[in-house]
Amino acid sequence: MFSPALKITFLGTGTSGGVPMIACDCGVCHSPDSKDKRLRSSILVESDTTTIVIDTTPDFRTQMLRAGVKKLDAVLFTHPHKDHIAGLDDVKAFNYFHQQPMKVYANELTQQALHREFAYIFAAHKYPGIPDISLHSIAAEPFVIGDIPIVPIQVWHLNMPVLGFRFGHFTYITDANRIDDTEKEKIKGSKAMVLNALRQEKHISHFNLPEAVALVNELQVKEAYFTHISHQMGAHSTVNAGLPAGIQLAYDELVVFSA
Repeated sequence: MFSPALKITFLGTGTSGGVPMIACDCGVCHSPDSKDKRLRSSILVESDTTTIVIDTTPDFRTQMLRAGVKKLDAVLFTHPHKDHIAGLDDVKAFNYFHQQPMKVYANELTQQALHREFAYIFAAHKYPGIPDISLHSIAAEPFVIGDIPIVPIQVWHLNMPVLGFRFGHFTYITDANRIDDTEKEKIKGSKAMVLNALRQEKHISHFNLPEAVALVNELQVKEAYFTHISHQMGAHSTVNAGLPAGIQLAYDELVVFSA
């Protein structure tokens, strides 16, 4: 399936508490390095004609303003945790300026959470000015938004199914600690991938740094960026300097291109 040239912007690269973390006195949270300032994890995917955001974090409004986004065609959700859905209300700004519903793509589990957490959006009698969305179900089959073909990849966040997405030669995965072999096959052949790497130590539901490095090597992806990073990872400059060639920690506002 043909995929257009894409521009990917990291809107946020932090874990659920962000970096700096509230009330923390650690060196990372007080680092003067801008690369140690991490909003919650999300990316913007852009072709010449289509703009998609993956997840609406609690920082969604700030991320849209910081990136200067004036047009958004769709939202893709990975899973229903609050640090990935909490900013949905702010799509109402795009409703106002474009006078059309926002296309929102999610699996059944996430749709249930959206109905629960944002019940007013789905109410029979809607208050003026609330978000207007058009909800679309994601299954296992590839689909297309605008001119961007998308392949869903199911990964595991402990026992929760989470969606990753492949856009042409670029794959994005967050909030995972296990990927089945059948889904790994969907990633193979990617020229670049994003993978969550929470910290150095083992975690119950996220890849840690050594596990993420090992998976990139197993899949033989030449270019990898780690995201969903906590303050426990260590300072960006120190950790990044110790990573193998072709692998790096992502940081907020990093832009990469995928042909």
